[in-house]
Amino acid sequence: MRRKTLLTLVTVFGLVASPAVSAVASPGQPGGWEGTWTTSAQKPNDGFAPNWSLTGFANQTVRQVVRVSQGGAAIRIQFSNKYGTSPLAIAGATVGRARPGAAVDSLRPLTFNHREHAVIPPGGQLASDLAFLPVRPLEELSVTLYFARPTGPVTYHFASVSTTYRASGDHRADRDGKAFTENSASWYVLSGVQVLDPDPRRDVVVAFGDSITDGVGAEQDADNRYPDELAERVRGRFGVLNQGIGGNQVLFDTDLAGDAATKRLKADVLDQPRVRTVIILEGINDIGISDASFPGIPPRPHVTAEQLIAGHKELVRQARAKGVRVIGATLLPYKGAAYYTERGEKVRDAVNTWIRSSGLYDAVVDYDKVMADPKDADSLNPAYDSGDKLHPNGAGYRAMAAAIDLGSL
Repeated sequence: MRRKTLLTLVTVFGLVASPAVSAVASPGQPGGWEGTWTTSAQKPNDGFAPNWSLTGFANQTVRQVVRVSQGGAAIRIQFSNKYGTSPLAIAGATVGRARPGAAVDSLRPLTFNHREHAVIPPGGQLASDLAFLPVRPLEELSVTLYFARPTGPVTYHFASVSTTYRASGDHRADRDGKAFTENSASWYVLSGVQVLDPDPRRDVVVAFGDSITDGVGAEQDADNRYPDELAERVRGRFGVLNQGIGGNQVLFDTDLAGDAATKRLKADVLDQPRVRTVIILEGINDIGISDASFPGIPPRPHVTAEQLIAGHKELVRQARAKGVRVIGATLLPYKGAAYYTERGEKVRDAVNTWIRSSGLYDAVVDYDKVMADPKDADSLNPAYDSGDKLHPNGAGYRAMAAAIDLGSL
């Protein structure tokens, strides 16, 4: 049935004339775009660790690997110059199925309004034309960008937990990947992948949060962040998008870790097409960073439980105004982490008690209890600890995904 509907959609939009053309569904017409992979934009910086965001690219090709959550008969790729201060010129781009390392097959050219090149204005975003590359749930794609002219600093996402590859010159059409001799653990300019759904439903779930949602502590290139593990549980029945940013906070902006959650919820969650549910896991950085000193983050007064609860109420208000279902997640234990204090633990306990008992959320997933050490409820279970007493390892992220009642989504 879906195949028949897709053929109808292709006929309606006249998409058979070219292997990659624009397609935008109008209100009342069948079909539409749904997210299958996303990442949140960050300002270029090297505060967390060295990366390529500040220097940008010049006569270089960047190949980036992502794993989609739901499948579709065609895709389009989204790019961001949100934090750019000058126009960003993409000289060419391709997409294909990822193979080991930087290798790729089923390569397709990406076009932009039927051209192979495009310019993204400062602060702007860009979607490619439709590309006929059928994808299956949990399939890995390689998106390759060639930048001929110097870009200057570029919008990026620091903690990709995935290897990005770089080559000198134009290697967007290379399949073997041998020219890609440099690598990075961040994503650059790339912001999303969408699939064409011939029978669209409001069925996308967004995981929204900080480094624990982002997957810090997971194994490199293993795709075992908790949103990845959730996507494996549902096997393409709906899209699962990851909008976590390491170091992000509910109440405060930082150059390193993005806008406050209350400010970025609209762009990162509510503006995504066909979102049904958001899972909110945020607040431990507000507590910990207000109790410690960190380079690049100005000191601030201690955050109170009342302030954090007010921030969560604002997040729920924004989501409800758009008809989006809201799942509240309690804050994980963090005793022994670098910014742990007894004061902060009392704030965490108070916020978690409110999340469980307020009745404000449509459902609650109690990570505080799921992830706790059986011998010390204030500490992360050693079996789930990546080593810093704060971030889960792969087993921990699997436990987090398993704790979500799929019916609540």
